[in-house]
Amino acid sequence: MLILLAFIIVFHITSAALLFISTIDNAWWVGDNFSADVWRVCITNTSTCMAITDEFNEYQSIQAVQATMILSTIFCCVAFLVFILQLFRLKQGERFVLTSVIQLLSCLCVMIAASIYTDRHEELHQSHGYVMEVSKGQYGYSFVLAWIAFAFTLISGVMYLVLRKRK
Repeated sequence: MLILLAFIIVFHITSAALLFISTIDNAWWVGDNFSADVWRVCITNTSTCMAITDEFNEYQSIQAVQATMILSTIFCCVAFLVFILQLFRLKQGERFVLTSVIQLLSCLCVMIAASIYTDRHEELHQSHGYVMEVSKGQYGYSFVLAWIAFAFTLISGVMYLVLRKRK
């Protein structure tokens, strides 16, 4: 039972780390000379970065992605704290339903963020606010990590729903 508990904790911490990395790191959209995320666009040759502001055409879409990724990360961290509290508070045989619901909310938020970015990426990268041509890029590893975090949070949310507290 202790090994299962350790696996669940490591799996949850991995999910949170993936969410933090995908939210913070500058690699949602990458090209030969630039990298872009939901916060800024950086030119790799000169190491200059430009924040994404309301001058961009699809700024509302970027704000939606920012908000849902932040919410997802917060929900994941709160779910971990609730799980730790429920380890000591739940009676034997009860399920971790509250932890599961919060983790599934985290899953929903990261899915919404990645879906919005997937749907709007062409419009996002054709704005006239960019210093250079960024439409000829490809999805970066932060975007992929966001989708992996979606799968991890979904699996852990279902795992908490099935899991019962034992001695």
